Amino acid sequence: MVRAAADRPGLVGAVGDFLGRRGANITTLDQYSTAGEFGVFFQRTEFELPGLVDSIDELASDFEHEVAGPLDLTFRVVEAARRKRTAIMVSRYDHCLMDLLWRARRGELDIDVSMVISNHPDLEESVAQFGVPFEHIPVPRGGKAAAELSQLSLLAEKVDLVVLARYMQIISADFLEQLRCPVINIHHSFLPAFVGADPYRRAKERGVKLVGATAHYVTADLDEGPIIDQDVVRVSHRDDTTELARRGADVERLVLSRAVALHAADRVARLGNSTIVF
Repeated sequence: MVRAAADRPGLVGAVGDFLGRRGANITTLDQYSTAGEFGVFFQRTEFELPGLVDSIDELASDFEHEVAGPLDLTFRVVEAARRKRTAIMVSRYDHCLMDLLWRARRGELDIDVSMVISNHPDLEESVAQFGVPFEHIPVPRGGKAAAELSQLSLLAEKVDLVVLARYMQIISADFLEQLRCPVINIHHSFLPAFVGADPYRRAKERGVKLVGATAHYVTADLDEGPIIDQDVVRVSHRDDTTELARRGADVERLVLSRAVALHAADRVARLGNSTIVF
């Protein structure tokens, strides 16, 4: 992934020329600019290069010296075959968790689930069926700081991604700073209109015609982080609160799995509080 602060002629050619001189075969190339000339430029390139696994650091160093430095680019080079070490955090709702574990086991997601962390013990037996370690870390009233320290001892520098699969605790800014890896969250799209308890009951009372979900990166601003994926399904006055919640759970599963898949495939670039998704 390449990013330039200002789009201008020659950027695509410079990247292609560098890879070509090293014998790389470009298999996929996608690009986007936020505006015409001088817009923020993004490029995602997939390429094949024999021996890359052993020389990826050298390639990145050469690219910085020959291309990125002179053209004021930021970039990252990743090995596509390297699966993201992923931890899932959950409370009591299991629909998103079980969907991720199932898809990961089937090879539908480029992730290796290292562990599941929960503030409740309820889902331990369900997780055990997948051979994934389950860590129960309670979060008692007044004990959030201690709980986050315990979580960080398991996560920091040991995983590439954390997924909040309906983890019903607020993540602190200090936790995010020390974790030093992306965190993806899922929530129903009633926020902020139906924030808090019983959102589907209150949605039913308002006569909603759509229920949906949003997957986003977690920031210190809680649910205001950059959005990765969203979706909705239509509902009607005939659907009771239970049916609204069931349909909401379905769309949450789908949206979260798509967001994790996109991130794991390095298809998401951040731009301020927004995202470019290739």
